[in-house]
Amino acid sequence: MGKLVKRPTATIAEQAYVPEIARGLGVTIRRFFKNTFTEDNEIDTVCYPEEQRVYPERFRGIHRLTHRIDGSPRCVACLCCSTACPAQCIHIEPGEYEPDDPKYGYERFPKAFVIDELRCIFCGFCVEACPCDAIRMDTGLHMPPSTSRDHFLYDKETLMSLPGRDGSHETANPRHEPGDPTHPGIDRERGH
Repeated sequence: MGKLVKRPTATIAEQAYVPEIARGLGVTIRRFFKNTFTEDNEIDTVCYPEEQRVYPERFRGIHRLTHRIDGSPRCVACLCCSTACPAQCIHIEPGEYEPDDPKYGYERFPKAFVIDELRCIFCGFCVEACPCDAIRMDTGLHMPPSTSRDHFLYDKETLMSLPGRDGSHETANPRHEPGDPTHPGIDRERGH
């Protein structure tokens, strides 16, 4: 059986709410004058974009696409990143390689790869879902300020032009491509 709890009694002033509202407004006015007219303010105001806040080392930044050794994107258009994205901000159009290319029948490439950075919630699920480590969020860059929506639609060329925090366009995770001497020789024709 439950325990009976006595209801607290409130004074007439507490029931009228007027003194409590006046006390809350007093706190607000005191903070306003303290932050406006003294040097000892508690609010860290940054006049963006002239001043920029120093981001912590763990700040990921905007997306980028990593390169292979030959400069092509590492993306194989598997659509894992766009499937994992809860904001549905990634659009990929896959393309097939030509029949004379060694990657024909083995993998695809992105004809179009667009990320709508305004819809992105920067959760990092796309990075975690990518099996090729093609998409990264290690630029350490904040989106530049703009008033045009088109400036926030990052296409494949824009994503490939962004370097990582270390200045490189490659990834630290090696991947052995078909045709490389280090490739194990496993593809669709020779089995898995």
